Amino acid sequence: MYSEIMPELYRINTGKPSCSSYLVTTEDRSVLIDPGIIDHVDILLKDIREIGVEPEDIDMVINTHEHVDHIGANKYFQKHSLIAADRFAATKIISADDEVLKCRALGHDVRGYKVNLWLMNINAITVGDWFLKVLHTPGHTSGSICIFEPYKRILFSGDTVFTKGTISDISTSGSYGEYINSLARLNTMKINMILPGHGKISENAETDILRAIENATIKHEQFLCDKQE
Repeated sequence: MYSEIMPELYRINTGKPSCSSYLVTTEDRSVLIDPGIIDHVDILLKDIREIGVEPEDIDMVINTHEHVDHIGANKYFQKHSLIAADRFAATKIISADDEVLKCRALGHDVRGYKVNLWLMNINAITVGDWFLKVLHTPGHTSGSICIFEPYKRILFSGDTVFTKGTISDISTSGSYGEYINSLARLNTMKINMILPGHGKISENAETDILRAIENATIKHEQFLCDKQE
């Protein structure tokens, strides 16, 4: 099921355990953010076609981090689209590091993934009038990124921050200290809308990021106390 958020921007939900996918499509280029799991790729492809884009014409797929519920359908798109991920995520994706990717938990083969573009903080990708700025936001994983459109003030947050300030668990390569720092950096930006990898869209970005910082700080303190016991 897909919905149009605004002209040239669509959200596609293919059902759990997959993430939400986002399609930015203009006259000259199309970019898909997080294609979700491979098991739901037929639903994703159907929605993309209904939007008016042929899946084979998608120029780039961006992964917000390295978990299988976000990257699984890369195996379809990597045949004809550039795959982009943060350099720390890319290392794990191409080396089949299942301790982080969690492919086998869903019965998926961890091998065979490709990454063409290894992204770094403040890299930018232009898609028509869209300016997609890469923000390295480690915490949930070491390779987590958000994509920020500064002119439209939209944040594609992956699993970094959700509506009402909900945050993700810390994965094998993640860190509460880095998570809090990443959220604090997001808090300095003028963001009107958060488009998360799961759950509802947030139009109260400033409040939700502040809540996320509070939640991450509380969980970090609990983590430290548990370590001392």
